[in-house]
Amino acid sequence: MSVLRTEHITKQYPGTLALDDVTVSFESGKVNALLGKNGSGKTTLVKCFSGAIQPTSGSFYLDDELLRFNSTSEANARGFATVYQEMSLIPSLSVAENIFLGRMPKKGKLIDWKKANSMASTLLDKMGVKINPREIVSRLSMWQCQVIEITKAMSYNPKVLMLDEPTSSLATNEVENLFDVIRELKKQDIIIIYISHKLHEIPQITDTITVLRDGRSVGKVNTQEVSHGDIINMMFGETNIRKRPADVVAQDDVVMQVKNLSSRNKFQDISFDLHKGEILGIAGMLGAGRTELLKSVFGADPYDSGDIFVKDIKAPRRASPITMKKLGLGLTPENRKDEGLILIHSIRDNLCYASMDKTSNGWLESKTKRVAIADKQVEELSIKIPEITAPVNSLSGGNQQKVVVGNWLNTQPDIMLYDEPSRGIDVSAKQQIFEIMWEQSRQGISIIFVSYELEELLEVCHRIIIMKEGRLIDTVRPEDVDTNQLYALSMGDE
Repeated sequence: MSVLRTEHITKQYPGTLALDDVTVSFESGKVNALLGKNGSGKTTLVKCFSGAIQPTSGSFYLDDELLRFNSTSEANARGFATVYQEMSLIPSLSVAENIFLGRMPKKGKLIDWKKANSMASTLLDKMGVKINPREIVSRLSMWQCQVIEITKAMSYNPKVLMLDEPTSSLATNEVENLFDVIRELKKQDIIIIYISHKLHEIPQITDTITVLRDGRSVGKVNTQEVSHGDIINMMFGETNIRKRPADVVAQDDVVMQVKNLSSRNKFQDISFDLHKGEILGIAGMLGAGRTELLKSVFGADPYDSGDIFVKDIKAPRRASPITMKKLGLGLTPENRKDEGLILIHSIRDNLCYASMDKTSNGWLESKTKRVAIADKQVEELSIKIPEITAPVNSLSGGNQQKVVVGNWLNTQPDIMLYDEPSRGIDVSAKQQIFEIMWEQSRQGISIIFVSYELEELLEVCHRIIIMKEGRLIDTVRPEDVDTNQLYALSMGDE
């Protein structure tokens, strides 16, 4: 059995102690969960292991050998591999090309394709999956792409494999396929460190749980010996997980109607009404067409047929996001980093982009107005920031998500479309996002909420429509179904 351990690791940044005297250990032959809320220090610790940063003080050891890496290449050379939440695959290349990118085997000056495909096939067999190494990555499912990412890491013969939110983009059935792969890796004497905000996954796949809170180690426990509540208490202290409050009530007035909306190869014949103050959930597995539907409703993607009415005003068939914004809609996209934020720009700028028509005097921006509306959202949404002029990429995932929300709230929308707003953020930050939704509902703002975590829809929504393979197949109310029933309906089971 191999052991990776730290002794009194500290990482100091100006004004911040990211890691404070952390002593932890991880063993091979097990899946070791590393948990903690955003800002707890777990990402900093993984960066120390991966060579991306160096600790200020303290040390870490692999099988009692003292290690210190000055770069990620040094860490890779010593057997440390990291699979990050954001995939790095090139869709237009084959599976084998992605696995051996930059180090394809050669015969003379030419690539030895036979050897490359054979080597990739051997690695994939070792992972326990059947994927053609010649297949183009863009044709694979999301879980297969995640497996390719892990296979790419495994091609370096790592001793330590760190998985950062590996299931964040996967549907429920795809998660189980990935878990099968991880269970195969357990047999190969590899130290597996598993980071996830999906706490319901932890009992299914992990053997041990190490928790960090505010840069300090809270403790290490065996997974089977603790409850969900125990884990939350370790991560956050005493935290109350709330259900939708009784005063969050949908009204009778219909504020939007979607009638027979269709988009070729994405969704077909979708119809529903949205009421004032209603939180309407959309459930479904990946590929059901949920995101595509939201984008079409918002004008970001075209649709082929059907109609959208906002307060009895028929939206133009080729409406743009600008047109739909004028009709009172706002959208927080699934991929906040690529589509919802400009990461190198300031927090203030990112809070003002959607409302530039409200902060300009003719052709010139009013600094006074920008400061006012940005500060308003920071205060009302309780966004934790170092300073308003800091780049938005300096914030945790939960606070970045609040900036995306605040950006659209500054437009004073009547209807908000939320696409996976809790993706990649911790339990506490999720709860804060849900509180924001409930407060919007109280104010009469209507919401459409897409989430791959169906439990969230049951907790937050008044009503849930279910999509499968681009079609609306059912409508339910949270009080009438439980989680298992909603999953079964979303997968099309009877």
